Amino acid sequence: MSQEILLSVQDLCVSFFSKKEENKVLHNISFDIYSNEILGVVGESGSGKSVASLAILGLLPQKIARISQGNILYNGTSLSSLSEKAYRKIRGNEIAMIFQEPMSSLNPSMKCGKQVGEILALHTTLSKSEIKTEVLSLFEKVKLPDPKRAYTSYPHQLSGGQKQRIMIAMAIACKPKLLIADEPTTALDVTVQKEIISLLKALQQEYKMSVLFISHDLSLVSEIADHVLVMYQGRMIEYGETNAIFNNPQEDYTKALINARPTLDVRFKTLPTISDYLKDTHGDDREVITTAQREQQHKELYSKPPLLEVVNVEKTYFSNVGWFGKTEFKAVNDVSFQLFEGETLGLVGESGCGKSTLGNTILRLDQASKGQILYKGQDLTQLSDTEIRSLRKEIQLIFQDPFASLNPRLTVGKAIMEPMKVHGLYASDTERKEKVIELLERVGLEASHFDRYPHEFSGGQRQRIGIARTIALQPKLIICDESVSALDISVQAQVLNLLNELKEKFGFTYIFISHDLAVVKYMSDQLLVMNEGKIEESGDADQIYNHPEKAYTKKLIQAIPKGM
Repeated sequence: MSQEILLSVQDLCVSFFSKKEENKVLHNISFDIYSNEILGVVGESGSGKSVASLAILGLLPQKIARISQGNILYNGTSLSSLSEKAYRKIRGNEIAMIFQEPMSSLNPSMKCGKQVGEILALHTTLSKSEIKTEVLSLFEKVKLPDPKRAYTSYPHQLSGGQKQRIMIAMAIACKPKLLIADEPTTALDVTVQKEIISLLKALQQEYKMSVLFISHDLSLVSEIADHVLVMYQGRMIEYGETNAIFNNPQEDYTKALINARPTLDVRFKTLPTISDYLKDTHGDDREVITTAQREQQHKELYSKPPLLEVVNVEKTYFSNVGWFGKTEFKAVNDVSFQLFEGETLGLVGESGCGKSTLGNTILRLDQASKGQILYKGQDLTQLSDTEIRSLRKEIQLIFQDPFASLNPRLTVGKAIMEPMKVHGLYASDTERKEKVIELLERVGLEASHFDRYPHEFSGGQRQRIGIARTIALQPKLIICDESVSALDISVQAQVLNLLNELKEKFGFTYIFISHDLAVVKYMSDQLLVMNEGKIEESGDADQIYNHPEKAYTKKLIQAIPKGM
């Protein structure tokens, strides 16, 4: 690797300010990116990773943010001294960026081929026909399955992974010397994530470009980066070669990031959190659930009759397309399983495999096209809307996006009280308020949070509010639909610990839906692997992970970031 420095960030401080105060969000950050190398920047939400990348690109919001100290040198030139016109020549041409959320970064009203072509029209002298040829060549390079179809498609007509490939094609169109990838795989399935990582690595080697790869997942970064910078609350915590940081981390925060993700070989009773490490209470004597203990638990669990039985359930959607009338699509295809009281059943598979549709069908948010769903012996598919409403109290859902599922105009206290009122729980509002405060404290929040609004909380706190709202009705069965997928690794550990603690205390039964096999394995007693609407494989979670039978399951397991 060449030791020539391409970009040097020196003592960088960034402040956001309002009329009343100035708030420093980056504190004296310094790092170098060498030519033809990948630097991974790791940290939780709010650590300053994205702010640093926007400062490099000169994209900080001018009216509310500024570089208050330090310098950014690109090929020896100070970027902060450039005029906006000079910056525009570099931005997109020599320094390009892949954003975290492709759907909000792509223009929904413009075909994908044209969007990528615009970059080439701006920075090159190619003719229209040459631009089209180059864009199709780029689409092949980023391994889009059908480049010609992608060229004429609008963003909404492509999958999440395909949209991310369009973004990568756009970023590499001008063969930049530095590519900034800001959480480019966060919302993607583990298999698609692996493909994108491999693609970025291959393109980096082919173009000999440098990459600044931003993520909150240290295991993922270890698979791609030469050097790693760990950030926390706007400060540098640790910086060095990937091997050194992974195999011999010096700081407690780095150790916490490495250990907060569920391990695949040992099943700990609780996952260590950032606060455990910072308080030095994680210890090396964490309680492990042994195989014998697990077998004993399962013996007790499966000696009772099942709480829920799903028998040959199908969910078919019809669409009127073309000349041939209706076409049908089976989102759930002949699915059967049993769920026992006190059990966590993991449901795993890639996007579009039918996991959420199955969850919605059990909840009767979607009506099953065929089959039976027996809850305590009652067939839910045959119940009237009134009967279903009274059962809603017993079968509840924790949503993937807690912010979207909370009313922004209601304080969180009132949002949790609302379902209690609807179902006639407790005698008065005073009693309900007492119960809500008890619930907030139970999920790790405070009594003072009762009167705050959803926007005043972090993502992890909002997920706790969602959990409090769900358990307020004292349900028997809770469906967790991707309820930790959008959370930082460390916050995810806190929420998983909380779900297990509540399960133990209240005897909850969970269906835990996720595309992250490591998380599902840690949480689950039994595992269902879904693919194209069908159950591909089922059985004990540990058994399936250690000895998968189907090629599809093996592919999911191999795609889990293993760390070093």
